[in-house]
Amino acid sequence: MSYKDIADKLATDRNLSDEEFLEVICAPFGEIDELLAERAREVREKYYGKDVYLRGLVEFSNICRNNCYYCGIRRDNKNFDRYRLTKEQILSCADTGYELGFRTIVLQGGEDRHFTAEIMADIISAIKEKHSDCAVTLSIGEMEREEYEIMFRAGADRYLLRHETADKEHYEKLHPAGMSFEHRMNCLKVLKEIGYQVGCGMMIGSPYQEPRHLVKDLRFLIDFKPEMVGIGPFIPHHDTRFANFEAGSVPLTLRLLSVIRLILPDVLLPATTALGTVDPKGREKGLLAGANVIMPNLSPTDVRNKYLLYDNKICTGEEAAECIRCMERRVESVGYKVAMTRGDHVKYSVK
Repeated sequence: MSYKDIADKLATDRNLSDEEFLEVICAPFGEIDELLAERAREVREKYYGKDVYLRGLVEFSNICRNNCYYCGIRRDNKNFDRYRLTKEQILSCADTGYELGFRTIVLQGGEDRHFTAEIMADIISAIKEKHSDCAVTLSIGEMEREEYEIMFRAGADRYLLRHETADKEHYEKLHPAGMSFEHRMNCLKVLKEIGYQVGCGMMIGSPYQEPRHLVKDLRFLIDFKPEMVGIGPFIPHHDTRFANFEAGSVPLTLRLLSVIRLILPDVLLPATTALGTVDPKGREKGLLAGANVIMPNLSPTDVRNKYLLYDNKICTGEEAAECIRCMERRVESVGYKVAMTRGDHVKYSVK
């Protein structure tokens, strides 16, 4: 089958065999990427037009109970300052974002057990009470059903929880024994059952990742049907056991963005900060590969350089307003436009 046939099949069937997915992942860079990106742009514009949605990101705590081997804010890293924003600081960030036009606020943090479900519910309720037309997205890791339900009842709309890898053996090479692949996957299932719009995703080029693992990731995405998928290249952090591993491939990340757009045509798909960190034009390239979301940072500038999951993270010093203007220019430079709306997931009918 030619690369054109594969791209056409993906666009039409939203699926390939495992062997065909493997061929796509391992193909030389060039022709296949142009074909996939072209189809991906056609599909994203069919569902979302030229709009690119901005999400205002508030990184409210870099304290984490976990010790993931790849993560700079892992529990046992003693080499940087920990911080925790107060409720008032978080609400101030949300207010700033709202004034700037954001209609989705993303509350992201390490698994900081100070922020119980009840405390988070109080914060969510306060945001919703003041900004009822705003969506609230949470990205705070693994919890139990009852906790997810408390926050959902308080008004949380979306939840981002990267699965990181759909292969149990690979998962266990990236995480310590106290973390469970089964629990991570069950959390995603529970979130969907409760009624959240759910996002998952994986690092591209993470340590010990093989093409077959990415095939399993794609198969998982097809079966799970998340509303959002976040992928980005793995970037090492100097205070982790993976400090000397190479960063993940930008071209492969872009290729997989196109593939994900084709298998999940209505998905909300970010061009991530990690992509922009590895390649100065990475986020623009991500939009041209099928992405339609960007997440500027609303966190106070004095804590941004403390929320470093990986080395050399971009945009740690810009004010929020400055960041938006930068994003607008970047988005417009590739033929798209910023949409200051909630940017909700749209449903499509499966054939």
